[in-house]
Amino acid sequence: MPSFADECTAAAARLDGVARVTPLEASPRLSDAAGAQVWFKREDLQVGRSYKLRGAYNLLAQLGPAERAAGAVCASAGNHGQGMAYACRMLGMRGRVHVPRTTPRQKRERIVALGGDDVELVVDGDTYDDAAAAAAEYAARTGATVVPAFDDRRTIAGQATVGIEILDQLGRAPDVVVVPVGGGGLLAGVATLMREQHPGIRVVGVEPAGAASMTAALRAGAPVTLPELDSFVDGAAVRRVGEISLPMVHDSGAELVTVPEGRVCTEMLDLYQVDGIIAEPAGAMASAALGDEVSVELGSTVVCLLSGGNNDVSRYAEVVERSLVHRGLKHYFLVEFPQEPGALRRFLDEVLGADDDIVLFEYVKRDNRETGAALVGIEISSREGYEPLWGRMKASPLKIQLVAPGSTAYRFLV
Repeated sequence: MPSFADECTAAAARLDGVARVTPLEASPRLSDAAGAQVWFKREDLQVGRSYKLRGAYNLLAQLGPAERAAGAVCASAGNHGQGMAYACRMLGMRGRVHVPRTTPRQKRERIVALGGDDVELVVDGDTYDDAAAAAAEYAARTGATVVPAFDDRRTIAGQATVGIEILDQLGRAPDVVVVPVGGGGLLAGVATLMREQHPGIRVVGVEPAGAASMTAALRAGAPVTLPELDSFVDGAAVRRVGEISLPMVHDSGAELVTVPEGRVCTEMLDLYQVDGIIAEPAGAMASAALGDEVSVELGSTVVCLLSGGNNDVSRYAEVVERSLVHRGLKHYFLVEFPQEPGALRRFLDEVLGADDDIVLFEYVKRDNRETGAALVGIEISSREGYEPLWGRMKASPLKIQLVAPGSTAYRFLV
Protein backbone atom coordinates (compact mmCIF):
# COMPACT_ATOMS: atom_id res chain seq x y z
CA MET A 1 0.00 0.00 0.00
CA PRO A 2 1.45 3.40 -0.93
CA SER A 3 2.28 5.87 1.81
CA PHE A 4 0.01 8.86 2.30
CA ALA A 5 2.78 11.06 0.91
CA ASP A 6 2.72 8.94 -2.27
CA GLU A 7 -1.05 9.43 -2.50
CA CYS A 8 -0.54 13.17 -2.21
CA THR A 9 2.13 13.15 -4.92
CA ALA A 10 -0.24 11.28 -7.24
CA ALA A 11 -2.99 13.78 -6.41
CA ALA A 12 -0.67 16.68 -7.26
CA ALA A 13 -0.02 15.10 -10.67
CA ARG A 14 -3.77 14.83 -11.35
CA LEU A 15 -4.27 18.45 -10.32
CA ASP A 16 -1.47 19.73 -12.55
CA GLY A 17 -3.02 22.20 -14.98
CA VAL A 18 -6.36 22.16 -13.13
CA ALA A 19 -5.64 23.71 -9.73
CA ARG A 20 -3.46 26.78 -9.39
CA VAL A 21 -0.19 26.74 -7.50
CA THR A 22 -1.23 29.53 -5.14
CA PRO A 23 1.28 32.09 -3.81
CA LEU A 24 3.13 31.83 -0.52
CA GLU A 25 3.36 35.45 0.63
CA ALA A 26 5.14 37.01 3.58
CA SER A 27 2.97 38.92 6.08
CA PRO A 28 4.88 41.91 7.48
CA ARG A 29 1.96 42.71 9.82
CA LEU A 30 1.89 39.33 11.52
CA SER A 31 5.66 38.92 11.36
CA ASP A 32 6.12 42.12 13.34
CA ALA A 33 3.42 41.17 15.82
CA ALA A 34 4.74 37.64 16.43
CA GLY A 35 8.46 38.34 16.15
CA ALA A 36 8.63 35.54 13.58
CA GLN A 37 8.66 34.99 9.83
CA VAL A 38 4.96 34.59 9.05
CA TRP A 39 3.71 33.53 5.63
CA PHE A 40 0.25 33.28 4.09
CA LYS A 41 -0.55 30.33 1.84
CA ARG A 42 -3.06 32.11 -0.41
CA GLU A 43 -5.71 29.50 -1.17
CA ASP A 44 -8.18 32.39 -1.44
CA LEU A 45 -6.62 32.79 -4.90
CA GLN A 46 -7.37 29.19 -5.88
CA VAL A 47 -9.99 28.35 -8.52
CA GLY A 48 -13.27 28.87 -6.69
CA ARG A 49 -11.36 31.02 -4.15
CA SER A 50 -10.83 28.03 -1.86
CA TYR A 51 -8.65 24.92 -1.53
CA LYS A 52 -11.72 22.68 -1.92
CA LEU A 53 -11.18 22.08 -5.64
CA ARG A 54 -8.11 20.01 -4.81
CA GLY A 55 -9.99 17.29 -2.93
CA ALA A 56 -13.06 17.18 -5.14
CA TYR A 57 -11.11 16.89 -8.38
CA ASN A 58 -8.72 14.28 -7.00
CA LEU A 59 -11.68 12.07 -6.07
CA LEU A 60 -13.66 12.52 -9.28
CA ALA A 61 -10.62 12.05 -11.52
CA GLN A 62 -10.22 8.51 -10.14
CA LEU A 63 -13.75 7.35 -11.00
CA GLY A 64 -14.32 4.76 -13.69
CA PRO A 65 -16.52 5.29 -16.81
CA ALA A 66 -19.67 3.82 -15.23
CA GLU A 67 -19.30 5.96 -12.10
CA ARG A 68 -18.75 9.08 -14.15
CA ALA A 69 -21.85 8.33 -16.20
CA ALA A 70 -23.93 8.10 -13.00
CA GLY A 71 -22.85 11.59 -11.98
CA ALA A 72 -21.78 13.05 -8.64
CA VAL A 73 -23.43 14.76 -5.69
CA CYS A 74 -22.13 16.61 -2.65
CA ALA A 75 -23.19 18.63 0.35
CA SER A 76 -21.45 21.90 0.94
CA ALA A 77 -21.44 25.07 3.00
CA GLY A 78 -20.39 26.73 -0.25
CA ASN A 79 -16.70 26.26 -1.03
CA HIS A 80 -16.69 22.49 -1.52
CA GLY A 81 -19.66 22.90 -3.84
CA GLN A 82 -17.69 25.35 -5.97
CA GLY A 83 -14.76 22.96 -6.13
CA MET A 84 -16.92 20.02 -7.14
CA ALA A 85 -18.86 22.11 -9.65
CA TYR A 86 -15.65 23.16 -11.39
CA ALA A 87 -14.28 19.61 -11.27
CA CYS A 88 -17.45 18.23 -12.85
CA ARG A 89 -17.26 20.81 -15.60
CA MET A 90 -13.60 20.02 -16.29
CA LEU A 91 -14.31 16.28 -16.41
CA GLY A 92 -17.55 16.58 -18.39
CA MET A 93 -19.67 15.02 -15.61
CA ARG A 94 -23.15 15.76 -14.34
CA GLY A 95 -23.16 17.04 -10.76
CA ARG A 96 -25.58 18.12 -8.05
CA VAL A 97 -24.70 20.35 -5.08
CA HIS A 98 -26.82 20.59 -1.92
CA VAL A 99 -26.26 23.66 0.28
CA PRO A 100 -28.08 24.85 3.43
CA ARG A 101 -30.04 28.09 3.44
CA THR A 102 -27.29 29.67 5.56
CA THR A 103 -24.87 29.52 2.61
CA PRO A 104 -24.16 33.12 1.50
CA ARG A 105 -25.70 34.14 -1.82
CA GLN A 106 -22.25 34.93 -3.21
CA LYS A 107 -21.19 31.30 -2.80
CA ARG A 108 -24.39 29.98 -4.35
CA GLU A 109 -23.92 32.18 -7.40
CA ARG A 110 -20.34 31.02 -7.82
CA ILE A 111 -21.37 27.35 -7.71
CA VAL A 112 -23.75 27.98 -10.60
CA ALA A 113 -21.15 29.99 -12.54
CA LEU A 114 -18.33 27.43 -12.09
CA GLY A 115 -20.50 24.41 -12.84
CA GLY A 116 -22.35 25.83 -15.80
CA ASP A 117 -24.94 23.56 -17.40
CA ASP A 118 -23.29 20.46 -15.90
CA VAL A 119 -24.23 21.16 -12.28
CA GLU A 120 -27.55 21.59 -10.45
CA LEU A 121 -27.74 23.63 -7.22
CA VAL A 122 -30.25 22.63 -4.52
CA VAL A 123 -30.78 24.93 -1.51
CA ASP A 124 -32.43 23.10 1.40
CA GLY A 125 -32.06 22.71 5.18
CA ASP A 126 -30.69 24.95 7.91
CA THR A 127 -27.23 23.37 8.41
CA TYR A 128 -24.50 21.56 6.53
CA ASP A 129 -25.68 18.31 8.09
CA ASP A 130 -29.17 18.82 6.63
CA ALA A 131 -27.60 19.24 3.20
CA ALA A 132 -25.48 16.13 3.73
CA ALA A 133 -28.56 14.04 4.53
CA ALA A 134 -30.29 15.27 1.37
CA ALA A 135 -27.22 14.51 -0.77
CA ALA A 136 -26.98 10.99 0.68
CA GLU A 137 -30.66 10.35 -0.10
CA TYR A 138 -30.17 11.52 -3.69
CA ALA A 139 -27.13 9.26 -4.11
CA ALA A 140 -29.01 6.24 -2.77
CA ARG A 141 -31.86 6.92 -5.18
CA THR A 142 -29.82 7.61 -8.34
CA GLY A 143 -26.49 5.83 -7.91
CA ALA A 144 -24.56 9.10 -8.08
CA THR A 145 -21.15 9.16 -6.37
CA VAL A 146 -21.09 11.13 -3.14
CA VAL A 147 -18.11 13.49 -3.03
CA PRO A 148 -17.44 14.16 0.67
CA ALA A 149 -16.15 17.57 1.65
CA PHE A 150 -13.68 16.01 4.10
CA ASP A 151 -14.41 12.37 4.94
CA ASP A 152 -12.80 10.43 2.09
CA ARG A 153 -9.13 9.57 1.78
CA ARG A 154 -9.09 10.75 -1.86
CA THR A 155 -10.52 14.12 -0.83
CA ILE A 156 -8.04 14.39 2.03
CA ALA A 157 -5.05 13.53 -0.20
CA GLY A 158 -6.12 16.19 -2.71
CA GLN A 159 -6.43 18.82 -0.02
CA ALA A 160 -3.01 17.85 1.35
CA THR A 161 -1.37 18.96 -1.90
CA VAL A 162 -1.42 22.41 -0.27
CA GLY A 163 1.28 21.04 2.03
CA ILE A 164 3.41 19.85 -0.89
CA GLU A 165 3.32 23.36 -2.35
CA ILE A 166 4.23 24.97 0.97
CA LEU A 167 7.35 22.80 1.26
CA ASP A 168 8.34 23.40 -2.38
CA GLN A 169 7.78 27.16 -2.28
CA LEU A 170 9.47 27.73 1.06
CA GLY A 171 12.39 25.52 0.05
CA ARG A 172 12.64 24.12 3.56
CA ALA A 173 10.44 22.84 6.36
CA PRO A 174 8.65 25.58 8.33
CA ASP A 175 8.59 25.41 12.10
CA VAL A 176 4.82 25.81 12.39
CA VAL A 177 1.87 25.34 10.02
CA VAL A 178 -1.49 26.69 11.16
CA VAL A 179 -4.56 25.21 9.47
CA PRO A 180 -8.30 26.03 9.78
CA VAL A 181 -10.56 23.13 10.77
CA GLY A 182 -14.15 22.33 9.84
CA GLY A 183 -14.74 18.66 9.23
CA GLY A 184 -11.02 17.96 9.54
CA GLY A 185 -10.06 16.92 6.01
CA LEU A 186 -7.52 19.70 5.42
CA LEU A 187 -5.92 19.26 8.83
CA ALA A 188 -5.87 15.46 8.47
CA GLY A 189 -4.14 15.72 5.10
CA VAL A 190 -1.60 18.44 5.87
CA ALA A 191 -0.71 17.06 9.31
CA THR A 192 -0.33 13.47 8.06
CA LEU A 193 1.83 14.58 5.14
CA MET A 194 4.05 16.68 7.41
CA ARG A 195 4.38 13.88 9.96
CA GLU A 196 5.60 11.49 7.24
CA GLN A 197 7.98 13.89 5.52
CA HIS A 198 9.03 16.32 8.26
CA PRO A 199 7.96 15.05 11.69
CA GLY A 200 9.56 18.04 13.43
CA ILE A 201 6.99 20.47 11.99
CA ARG A 202 4.42 21.66 14.51
CA VAL A 203 0.94 21.55 12.93
CA VAL A 204 -1.87 23.43 14.67
CA GLY A 205 -5.55 23.15 13.75
CA VAL A 206 -7.86 26.09 14.52
CA GLU A 207 -11.60 25.70 15.08
CA PRO A 208 -14.25 28.38 15.66
CA ALA A 209 -15.23 28.44 19.33
CA GLY A 210 -18.89 28.05 18.42
CA ALA A 211 -18.35 24.97 16.25
CA ALA A 212 -15.49 23.02 17.84
CA SER A 213 -16.51 19.57 16.61
CA MET A 214 -12.96 18.21 16.24
CA THR A 215 -12.05 19.22 19.79
CA ALA A 216 -15.16 17.43 21.05
CA ALA A 217 -14.39 14.33 18.97
CA LEU A 218 -10.79 14.06 20.16
CA ARG A 219 -11.95 14.43 23.74
CA ALA A 220 -14.58 11.69 23.28
CA GLY A 221 -12.39 9.40 21.19
CA ALA A 222 -14.99 9.29 18.40
CA PRO A 223 -17.02 11.74 16.28
CA VAL A 224 -19.79 13.37 18.32
CA THR A 225 -22.65 15.56 17.17
CA LEU A 226 -22.57 19.05 18.63
CA PRO A 227 -25.91 19.94 20.23
CA GLU A 228 -25.47 23.64 19.39
CA LEU A 229 -23.66 25.32 16.52
CA ASP A 230 -22.72 28.92 15.76
CA SER A 231 -22.94 29.06 11.97
CA PHE A 232 -21.21 32.44 11.54
CA VAL A 233 -17.95 30.81 10.37
CA ASP A 234 -20.00 29.02 7.73
CA GLY A 235 -17.04 27.38 6.00
CA ALA A 236 -16.09 25.58 9.22
CA ALA A 237 -19.47 25.21 10.95
CA VAL A 238 -19.64 21.40 10.90
CA ARG A 239 -21.68 19.69 13.60
CA ARG A 240 -19.84 16.34 13.32
CA VAL A 241 -16.34 15.59 12.00
CA GLY A 242 -15.49 12.70 9.72
CA GLU A 243 -14.97 9.06 10.62
CA ILE A 244 -11.85 9.02 8.42
CA SER A 245 -10.46 12.46 9.17
CA LEU A 246 -10.65 12.07 12.98
CA PRO A 247 -8.19 9.15 13.39
CA MET A 248 -5.82 10.76 10.89
CA VAL A 249 -5.82 13.97 12.94
CA HIS A 250 -5.36 11.99 16.14
CA ASP A 251 -2.45 9.93 14.77
CA SER A 252 -0.75 12.96 13.21
CA GLY A 253 -0.10 14.54 16.61
CA ALA A 254 -1.54 17.87 15.46
CA GLU A 255 -2.44 20.40 18.14
CA LEU A 256 -5.92 21.87 18.28
CA VAL A 257 -7.10 25.27 19.50
CA THR A 258 -10.31 27.29 19.27
CA VAL A 259 -10.63 30.96 18.38
CA PRO A 260 -13.58 33.27 19.22
CA GLU A 261 -15.72 34.35 16.29
CA GLY A 262 -15.17 38.00 17.26
CA ARG A 263 -11.41 37.55 16.98
CA VAL A 264 -11.93 36.04 13.52
CA CYS A 265 -13.89 39.15 12.54
CA THR A 266 -11.11 41.42 13.78
CA GLU A 267 -8.61 39.48 11.68
CA MET A 268 -10.88 39.68 8.62
CA LEU A 269 -10.86 43.46 8.96
CA ASP A 270 -7.07 43.58 9.44
CA LEU A 271 -6.58 41.37 6.38
CA TYR A 272 -8.76 43.69 4.34
CA GLN A 273 -7.60 47.07 5.65
CA VAL A 274 -3.89 46.35 6.12
CA ASP A 275 -3.05 43.49 3.77
CA GLY A 276 -5.61 44.10 1.02
CA ILE A 277 -6.92 40.53 1.30
CA ILE A 278 -10.60 39.61 1.21
CA ALA A 279 -11.03 36.57 3.45
CA GLU A 280 -14.15 34.75 4.48
CA PRO A 281 -14.50 33.87 8.19
CA ALA A 282 -13.05 30.36 7.81
CA GLY A 283 -10.23 31.77 5.71
CA ALA A 284 -9.16 34.11 8.50
CA MET A 285 -9.18 31.53 11.31
CA ALA A 286 -5.55 30.40 11.07
CA SER A 287 -4.04 33.87 11.22
CA ALA A 288 -6.64 35.00 13.80
CA ALA A 289 -5.32 32.39 16.22
CA LEU A 290 -1.72 33.50 15.93
CA GLY A 291 -0.76 35.21 19.18
CA ASP A 292 -3.33 34.53 21.88
CA GLU A 293 -4.23 30.96 20.89
CA VAL A 294 -1.06 29.94 19.03
CA SER A 295 2.20 31.25 20.47
CA VAL A 296 5.36 30.80 18.42
CA GLU A 297 9.06 31.15 19.16
CA LEU A 298 10.90 34.29 18.19
CA GLY A 299 12.49 34.00 14.76
CA SER A 300 10.58 30.86 13.83
CA THR A 301 9.03 30.29 10.40
CA VAL A 302 5.23 30.09 10.48
CA VAL A 303 2.80 29.39 7.63
CA CYS A 304 -0.88 30.31 8.07
CA LEU A 305 -3.20 28.73 5.55
CA LEU A 306 -5.65 31.33 4.29
CA SER A 307 -8.21 28.83 3.11
CA GLY A 308 -10.89 30.87 1.36
CA GLY A 309 -11.95 34.27 0.11
CA ASN A 310 -15.65 33.84 -0.62
CA ASN A 311 -17.01 36.55 1.65
CA ASP A 312 -20.32 38.18 0.89
CA VAL A 313 -19.89 41.97 1.10
CA SER A 314 -23.30 42.25 2.79
CA ARG A 315 -21.84 40.46 5.84
CA TYR A 316 -19.28 43.16 6.63
CA ALA A 317 -21.69 45.08 8.87
CA GLU A 318 -21.96 42.01 11.10
CA VAL A 319 -18.20 41.46 10.87
CA VAL A 320 -17.55 45.00 12.13
CA GLU A 321 -20.15 44.60 14.88
CA ARG A 322 -18.72 41.31 16.15
CA SER A 323 -15.20 42.74 16.06
CA LEU A 324 -16.15 45.81 18.11
CA VAL A 325 -17.90 43.69 20.73
CA HIS A 326 -14.98 41.25 20.92
CA ARG A 327 -12.52 44.10 21.44
CA GLY A 328 -14.69 45.52 24.21
CA LEU A 329 -15.48 48.69 22.27
CA LYS A 330 -19.25 48.29 21.91
CA HIS A 331 -21.80 47.56 24.64
CA TYR A 332 -25.58 47.43 24.91
CA PHE A 333 -27.74 48.48 27.84
CA LEU A 334 -31.41 48.63 28.80
CA VAL A 335 -32.01 52.02 30.41
CA GLU A 336 -35.22 52.85 32.25
CA PHE A 337 -35.87 56.58 31.89
CA PRO A 338 -38.30 58.54 34.04
CA GLN A 339 -41.01 60.16 31.94
CA GLU A 340 -40.00 63.73 32.71
CA PRO A 341 -38.29 66.55 30.83
CA GLY A 342 -34.49 66.51 30.87
CA ALA A 343 -34.06 62.79 31.68
CA LEU A 344 -32.12 62.03 28.50
CA ARG A 345 -30.01 65.17 28.90
CA ARG A 346 -28.96 64.08 32.40
CA PHE A 347 -28.00 60.66 31.04
CA LEU A 348 -25.82 62.29 28.41
CA ASP A 349 -24.20 64.71 30.86
CA GLU A 350 -23.77 62.48 33.90
CA VAL A 351 -23.27 58.97 32.50
CA LEU A 352 -21.55 59.29 29.13
CA GLY A 353 -17.87 60.18 29.01
CA ALA A 354 -16.32 62.66 26.63
CA ASP A 355 -15.26 59.94 24.16
CA ASP A 356 -18.34 57.73 24.50
CA ASP A 357 -20.71 57.63 21.52
CA ILE A 358 -24.33 56.49 21.35
CA VAL A 359 -24.61 54.39 18.19
CA LEU A 360 -28.06 52.90 18.89
CA PHE A 361 -31.06 54.32 20.73
CA GLU A 362 -34.37 52.52 20.49
CA TYR A 363 -37.34 53.32 22.67
CA VAL A 364 -38.61 49.86 23.63
CA LYS A 365 -41.92 50.58 25.38
CA ARG A 366 -43.57 52.72 28.01
CA ASP A 367 -44.02 50.52 31.07
CA ASN A 368 -46.29 52.96 32.91
CA ARG A 369 -46.85 56.68 33.27
CA GLU A 370 -43.65 57.16 35.24
CA THR A 371 -40.98 55.25 33.27
CA GLY A 372 -40.03 54.04 29.80
CA ALA A 373 -37.27 51.67 28.69
CA ALA A 374 -34.76 52.26 25.90
CA LEU A 375 -32.16 50.02 24.29
CA VAL A 376 -28.90 51.98 24.12
CA GLY A 377 -25.78 50.95 22.24
CA ILE A 378 -22.59 52.75 23.26
CA GLU A 379 -19.22 52.68 21.49
CA ILE A 380 -16.15 53.60 23.52
CA SER A 381 -12.69 54.56 22.33
CA SER A 382 -10.77 51.87 24.27
CA ARG A 383 -11.47 48.72 26.26
CA GLU A 384 -10.23 50.50 29.41
CA GLY A 385 -13.09 52.97 29.12
CA TYR A 386 -15.73 50.39 30.03
CA GLU A 387 -15.19 50.21 33.81
CA PRO A 388 -15.46 54.01 34.28
CA LEU A 389 -18.61 54.00 32.12
CA TRP A 390 -20.18 51.17 34.12
CA GLY A 391 -19.18 52.91 37.35
CA ARG A 392 -21.04 56.07 36.31
CA MET A 393 -24.05 53.95 35.35
CA LYS A 394 -24.16 52.25 38.76
CA ALA A 395 -23.88 55.63 40.48
CA SER A 396 -26.74 57.03 38.41
CA PRO A 397 -30.30 57.04 39.82
CA LEU A 398 -31.41 55.46 36.54
CA LYS A 399 -32.12 51.74 36.42
CA ILE A 400 -29.58 50.36 33.90
CA GLN A 401 -29.06 46.73 32.87
CA LEU A 402 -26.19 45.41 30.75
CA VAL A 403 -27.24 43.24 27.80
CA ALA A 404 -24.46 40.70 28.23
CA PRO A 405 -22.85 38.91 25.25
CA GLY A 406 -24.14 35.36 25.05
CA SER A 407 -27.46 36.15 26.71
CA THR A 408 -30.77 35.43 24.97
CA ALA A 409 -31.49 39.13 24.54
CA TYR A 410 -28.03 39.75 23.09
CA ARG A 411 -28.58 37.21 20.30
CA PHE A 412 -31.31 39.45 18.91
CA LEU A 413 -28.72 42.22 18.46
CA VAL A 414 -25.68 40.46 16.97
